[in-house]
Amino acid sequence: MARVDLTVRGGGIFGLSCAWEAARRGARVRLIETTRIGAGSSGGIVGALSPHVPENWNPKKAFQLQSLLMAKDFWAEVALVSGLPTGYGRLGRLQPLADAAAVDLARARSETARDLWQGHASWNVIPATGADWEPTSPSGWLVQDTLCARLHPRLAGDALVAAIRAKGGEVVIGQAQDEGPVIWATGMAGLGDLSADLGRDIGGGVKGQAISLRFNAPTAPQLFVDGLHVIPHADGTVAIGSTSENNWVDDHGTDGQLETVYGRAIAALPVLKDAPVLERWAGIRPRAKTRAPILGAWPGRPGQFVANGGFKIGFGMAPMVAKVMIDLVLNGQDAIPDGFRL
Repeated sequence: MARVDLTVRGGGIFGLSCAWEAARRGARVRLIETTRIGAGSSGGIVGALSPHVPENWNPKKAFQLQSLLMAKDFWAEVALVSGLPTGYGRLGRLQPLADAAAVDLARARSETARDLWQGHASWNVIPATGADWEPTSPSGWLVQDTLCARLHPRLAGDALVAAIRAKGGEVVIGQAQDEGPVIWATGMAGLGDLSADLGRDIGGGVKGQAISLRFNAPTAPQLFVDGLHVIPHADGTVAIGSTSENNWVDDHGTDGQLETVYGRAIAALPVLKDAPVLERWAGIRPRAKTRAPILGAWPGRPGQFVANGGFKIGFGMAPMVAKVMIDLVLNGQDAIPDGFRL
């Protein structure tokens, strides 16, 4: 590559998505990942693209809605250019409702979703039918929303790398020189660097553990049960996750907390009880202190930018994060919500 217009540091979902967005617009991009693609939480197995609850609307929820609605076209283009699958599918989600109060609240949210989701998706309260792929519901009722989608994190990462290269971009594993403006999308380590540079706590990591089973339900909706995501993937696997651990010893080690997650999922969805276990996974998710993504210019460092703090919603936020970051870096157009700025 003769000249680089933009360097992206970090091979997680924010870094890859920003590099792809720039490359698809014709910019010459160099992405540098020092370890491996998806070395942090972006190399996990869950891949739930889920919205916030449709109430108490704010810029973060509006930003996420726009990103989730962009996702179909975003991932279709990645798949087309790369020639590789991403595992994307907008197949909706089911949630059990515990009691009559939960049913009433869900019905109220159904009304607010009509307005807030602008008719692009729905949040419905439906009776449980007892089908195999249906979570046990104490009330006999379920929430069915049509906005949720799934993505296979590792397939998506491979497809993004191939798509960037197909557009003439560089993807370097190891060390390389920065050229042009730099977007730092370096996860937990990047949050530590920001905190040290700015002299205040910007954020850190939260460990998550998840498990993958061999079970073929490629067109089934995802489930959200008692804080757990159960995601049927297109490759004949089902991912269950995850824990949220603020204190841990081993970044990538799994333990009894994951076995508890597994047991809760089987109790909620007995059809999975005999499914073979394929993998137990653990990794660290970058969480900003504000719990919102951190986007925009790095204070005091001209030409340096930050895209970090995806935490649990990074894959769902990625299309919109990529758009606003590349608008800012390449075009000087700043549409980043105030709550996302340093």
